[in-house]
Amino acid sequence: MKNKNSPHKTFVFGKKNYRYLFIGLGFMVLGFLLMSGGKSTDPNVFNPEIYNFRRIRLAPTLVLIGLGIQVYAILLNPNKSK
Repeated sequence: MKNKNSPHKTFVFGKKNYRYLFIGLGFMVLGFLLMSGGKSTDPNVFNPEIYNFRRIRLAPTLVLIGLGIQVYAILLNPNKSK
């Protein structure tokens, strides 16, 4: 039996907040995946692939964009009118 005085449970964020949180998380995961790799099978041989554009510029930029989207999603007011 439910009590009428019991508090109503609600989520902290709205649907729009969670959508932006997952988009930001996707950007961050993609950035970390692009950063991976470039290892050499022989530890005595240097592999210059670790310094290519994808690992040095693109991947960290995607991670930072993802973090920015996360901050926006947290600060977004879901109750504000469109």
